[in-house]
Amino acid sequence: MKRQRAKQRPLYRYDVYRGARRLWDRIGLIAAAVCAVLGLVLVVFRGLGIRFSGFLLLGLAALLAAEVLLGRWARWSRRGWWCRLAFLAAAALVLVPLFLLEGYVIAEGRQPPAEDEPAAVIVLGAGVNGTEPSLSLRTRLDAALDYLEAHPEIPVVLTGGTGYGEEISEAACMYDYLTAHGVEPGRLILEDQASNTAENFALSKPLLYEAGVDPAEGRVAVVTNDFHIARAELIAAREGYRDVAGIPAPLPWVHLEINYTLREAFAMVKTFLFD
Repeated sequence: MKRQRAKQRPLYRYDVYRGARRLWDRIGLIAAAVCAVLGLVLVVFRGLGIRFSGFLLLGLAALLAAEVLLGRWARWSRRGWWCRLAFLAAAALVLVPLFLLEGYVIAEGRQPPAEDEPAAVIVLGAGVNGTEPSLSLRTRLDAALDYLEAHPEIPVVLTGGTGYGEEISEAACMYDYLTAHGVEPGRLILEDQASNTAENFALSKPLLYEAGVDPAEGRVAVVTNDFHIARAELIAAREGYRDVAGIPAPLPWVHLEINYTLREAFAMVKTFLFD
């Protein structure tokens, strides 16, 4: 009896291990299926406004499914073991920097506005629905109203051209909104040709010079959404702005805030590599 029990113990432990692995595989496949379904829903229903999160969920579903399949292969094949190790290493090399970038984007977006008086303010443009500001642009304008009320003497550059589906330029839309809410028209300088953030800063520079502000010397406050501040500061530095103070404008809905914050890490990578 003692010998039989001694022989059964390793077999019992192996069975427990195999059962645990099967359970883990089932959990991984179920999680992959849930992510895939949710991802498809977010991608198909564009009205939700969070398609990027849908694509991320589809990517996560693919990663989970691949890990389960490679794990099964690794249990009976040495080659499978090496392939799974290479897969996990590659995933870590991609995901760890992205997580660090996300942390940086969130931290920069939560920095309180600088208390020192800036030499000028730039309000970065965003989408316009016909002639009305989009949700993203309206949050920037509301943040700008509060900031301009606290700093009533400094010039303001409104920057943004006319994009697809926009009947007027983003700069003109911002001008109409701010003047309708009590901002003096004489303070507002329109730059209505830019089509991206780099052009926002590049085309605003000559207008700032005309207003007596040298962006290479003085501080310039930049109003944009909180998730966009880190990239805006990076691009401004490349365009020769010495000191940029971000004025954050958070979105009112949590799911949109999460979606655009996640997307911004990938946009930062694009800016580092290509812009």
